Amino acid sequence: MNQLHLFERVDTVDAKLPEADFIGGLVKFKEFGKETEVISRNETHYFINEYWTSGQRQSHSIHEISYRACFKAQLPEFFIKRLTASGDAVHDPFMGRGTTPVQAALMGRQAFGNDINPLSVLLTRPRLHPISQKQIDETLLGLPINPKNDISEELLAFYHPETLAGLEGLKDLLLKLAPLSNLQPDPVIDWIRMVSINRLSGHSPGFFSGRSMPPNQAVSIKAQLKINEKLGLSPPVRDIKNIIGKKSKSLLRDGCVLSETKSRLFVGSAWNTSGIEDGSVKLVVTSPPFLDIVQYAADNWLRCWFAGIDPEQVKISMHKKAEEWTEMVHSVLAEMSRILCSGGHVAFEVGEVRNKSIFLEDLVLAAANGLPFEKLGVMVNQQDFTKTANCWGVDNGSKGTNTNRIVLLRRH
Repeated sequence: MNQLHLFERVDTVDAKLPEADFIGGLVKFKEFGKETEVISRNETHYFINEYWTSGQRQSHSIHEISYRACFKAQLPEFFIKRLTASGDAVHDPFMGRGTTPVQAALMGRQAFGNDINPLSVLLTRPRLHPISQKQIDETLLGLPINPKNDISEELLAFYHPETLAGLEGLKDLLLKLAPLSNLQPDPVIDWIRMVSINRLSGHSPGFFSGRSMPPNQAVSIKAQLKINEKLGLSPPVRDIKNIIGKKSKSLLRDGCVLSETKSRLFVGSAWNTSGIEDGSVKLVVTSPPFLDIVQYAADNWLRCWFAGIDPEQVKISMHKKAEEWTEMVHSVLAEMSRILCSGGHVAFEVGEVRNKSIFLEDLVLAAANGLPFEKLGVMVNQQDFTKTANCWGVDNGSKGTNTNRIVLLRRH
């Protein structure tokens, strides 16, 4: 069913629209040479344009920590630049790899973040503290990695026995030097663990594994054995310290410009961030788990193994029914309304039309009912390689889209 008939083109934007200055900026935006298209559906305005570049690796190099279904740093950067000032607090209750808090810190804002998976803190916290390549190299040089004899043999599907013995030794050493219960570990050890987690599996010699899936989607042991058999390859020996050093150099190639800005990271449910004070946040930029599309816990099993996290204990929300997902989002928005100051904003990215039938932004807007928010509209970041129709889930043979769809809310 072609759903474009649900939309009406808007030739002029009502000056009485809430937050006219910000919305006016979206309407007038043409940094990449395109005019913003404004359409309306169910009394909701949609603002469609290319609001940031589609080019890869265009943001600061320190963002290059892979995570499944993460958005580009240009997304939070767009809103942080326009809706906050230096020193304001920016928060992401589903921070994943930490894109929003890291970008906030790069821009001189307070960096707040939360995730149900403690792995997210391990991937985010090290990049919120100043660090140098010299510190990393000196620590690596003296790091006593003692290879273990008692290795997890099933993981030989990924690693050469010598490499695995070293990884097991490094895993134990890092847990000893920086246990998960330590909220302020040595910054260099914390950094080395983050990089190690990121290098566990991949498709090039820059990873500890043999030829595998990218680091944001670890395959099962059974699937890895099939990959090895198909390629006729066995995992080669890897130089663990050398790989950590090289990746660190790549992450820091744009410089470490983070100051000792205030950062606060939490592990827990997005709807219960009691550690954040009422009215203390200026902006929330986030993207929740999209119904049952991405298996975050399953994808991160190998990373959790190395970090000493039991993935079975990580209760990531996975909702098959739209009603359940909407209820979850309502709880999250209620918490956002508590921590946001008056005039603060929410940029809630939902990404796609599910199976060409469910507009996830509809569910977010419904979830906002009864809460102290103005509904500003839906911003659609559309790249050159995406047809206009595809962003509405029509005339497209594949699931999902290549657009960012962001619900915009303003706290009363």
